[in-house]
This record gives sequence, structure tokens and C-alpha cells, in this order.
Amino acid sequence: MHFNIYLDDHTGQQLNALAKEAGQSRNALIREAISQWLGQYGQSQWPQAVQDFTGLADMPTFESYRSELLPAADDPLA
Repeated sequence: MHFNIYLDDHTGQQLNALAKEAGQSRNALIREAISQWLGQYGQSQWPQAVQDFTGLADMPTFESYRSELLPAADDPLA
């Protein structure tokens, strides 16, 4: 897939210098940066560590207290 992006002069110069220093193309650096950004911010679900969490062995489950919950209060904004 192809995209055109426009960078300000300062950012373009920084990218050129970094590409030269790293021995990589500008496109390679941009691909890597976007991939890392998407990996950090593009997740539409909970991180795997949260999904794998099964609770603490010495803590009772929330459901065990369900019968002690108070009934919902009337909504004052309704």
C-alpha cells in the first residue's frame, strides 16, 4: 500500500539524518515508527496480560458479594 506524507523541513531533515546514520531508508524508518505506534495505541482490546489475569488466589470473587449489594438508587437526573 502506498501513501504520500508531507513533513515540515525540520522533521524531514531529522528523518534524512537518522536514515543516513542508521543505514536504512526513510521509508523503512517510517514503517517501523508507524508499526510501533500502532502496536502501542492501535489496540482495540485489553492487553494480553489483562486478558490472562485470573485473579488472586487469596481474594474472594466479586460475585461472592453480589447478594450484599444495595439496590440501585433512583436516578436524580431522570
